Amino acid sequence: MKIDLKKVLAAPGHPGLYLFLSESKNGVIVESFADKKRSCMSARTKITSLADIAIFTDTGELRLKEALERIKNLPPEREIPAPKSDSSILKAFFEELIPDYDRDRFYVSHMKKVLEWFCLLRNNDSLDFEEEESPVGE
Repeated sequence: MKIDLKKVLAAPGHPGLYLFLSESKNGVIVESFADKKRSCMSARTKITSLADIAIFTDTGELRLKEALERIKNLPPEREIPAPKSDSSILKAFFEELIPDYDRDRFYVSHMKKVLEWFCLLRNNDSLDFEEEESPVGE
């Protein structure tokens, strides 16, 4: 099943990832990737779609989708570090994955988040992403 990263949400104070299901009177109804429980997130909650997240590089930005696909496409024998790995291990992994990542703006905490999200998506067979629609005129 292909997944639309626009519908995969992250929110501060709410661990994990959530799938957008619908809008409600006071916010949005979501389903947790971790336990499949449905809940309502308040309209005041700062919710971010994974499609809107990018990693800073020396030449601009790399969409999170591209970074997740790079991890997914690593050779099977290449071990992916655990999100709670030592910072030197995480930095070495991302230097290999995204050689031009911006060392001043892409922090170890961001690296941990990317790997946490990758693991959650992989564990839910949700790494087959829908193609993004090109803007009209391209």
